[in-house]
Amino acid sequence: MINNKVLGIILGGGQGSRLYPLTKDRSKPAVPIAGKYRLVDIPISNCINSDIKRMYVLTQFNSASLNAHIKNTYHFSFFSSAFVDVLAAEQTIHSDKWFQGTADAVRQSMHHFLQNDFEYALILSGDQLYQMDFNDMIDKHEKSGAEISIATYPVNAKDATSFGLLKTNEENIITSFIEKPGEDLLPDWTSDVGDEMRSQGRNYLASMGIYIFNRDLLKKLMANPDTNDFGGEIIPQAINNHKTLSYQYEGYWEDIGNIDSFFEANIGLTDDVPQFDLYNEKGIYTRARILPTSKISGSILNRAVIGDGCIIQAEKIERSVIGIRSRIGKNSLISNTYMMGNDFYESLEEVAKNNIEIMMGIGDRCYIHNCIVDKNCRVGDDVRINGGKHIPDTETDTYMVKDGIVVIKKDATIPNGTNIG
Repeated sequence: MINNKVLGIILGGGQGSRLYPLTKDRSKPAVPIAGKYRLVDIPISNCINSDIKRMYVLTQFNSASLNAHIKNTYHFSFFSSAFVDVLAAEQTIHSDKWFQGTADAVRQSMHHFLQNDFEYALILSGDQLYQMDFNDMIDKHEKSGAEISIATYPVNAKDATSFGLLKTNEENIITSFIEKPGEDLLPDWTSDVGDEMRSQGRNYLASMGIYIFNRDLLKKLMANPDTNDFGGEIIPQAINNHKTLSYQYEGYWEDIGNIDSFFEANIGLTDDVPQFDLYNEKGIYTRARILPTSKISGSILNRAVIGDGCIIQAEKIERSVIGIRSRIGKNSLISNTYMMGNDFYESLEEVAKNNIEIMMGIGDRCYIHNCIVDKNCRVGDDVRINGGKHIPDTETDTYMVKDGIVVIKKDATIPNGTNIG
């Protein structure tokens, strides 16, 4: 079934500089998560699970791998109107500029959207981790007679300054909005968030960057070329003239803003009952790969998530996510680590033919702790990586330390016997 009232618009984001070096060669929504997915799979899957199967993904920076992933993943029946199309920033007779912000990206792509019949535009971020049934939000939007709806999330004072905050009346209609207020303004922005949220100190309603716009209003708002951003300009200006509803969401939601939040979100998947639960009927979709089952020899696994097609001989893997096609050698200890895996297998014949000294994966007798190992890395034998707050932030050609987390860069080679931390 397809909800033909709604068109999904997923924003590919900017340079994603706070997630560097994971975004050095790929856009933020293309960053691999959970050992087999990409971040963009989250909003697309939420749409599909909500019967919203007409989607555009707007891309700009380092978009080649994202475009390839979407092209190779989302195929619908020839007899269906469903699609997931990529719209890259393009020069037209109306504009010769790159996207200047979230609203400008939508504005420059409006001529594509308007070729479709729809009543509501659902605008989403391409780099958030959550599971939401959008049908409930759409239903409340319709019944309230709102022209705009904003998904909101209760946050604490520490996080509140990083978001757009809002206040509502007793009917959940937004009466005021402020983008990323300073700490001195927070006392004026507390909201009635319910007893459970209040007990956790989450007294501020933050915008999740998830919006529903009525088609005619979006068309009207996008006609103004002077507004480039939804949170900073469109929303604060619109709430005074257009009925804007707050849709409060209290499930798991993580805005993947930096290396630390990305790392914790992935490691959190190893919990016995993870906050972001992949083990349910409405799962997350991604590219279907024909991979063998993982082969594990002589290893102790404790709170480990293992992707398909791995060859593991480690002594112990603990509280770690191991991605597809990973190889880990004998007597290695892996803890608190996200290993993204590999894009292809490397045969023994290729290794011998090309005189490859260090194969892809992690070698023998290694100790890897508090680490992100990006795709297609080669970590030699007897390597010790001990991440933690004791290591200052630094960057080399092959790795970067950020907030105590050691990030091995994509395609990097770490020589035998290397000691980091």
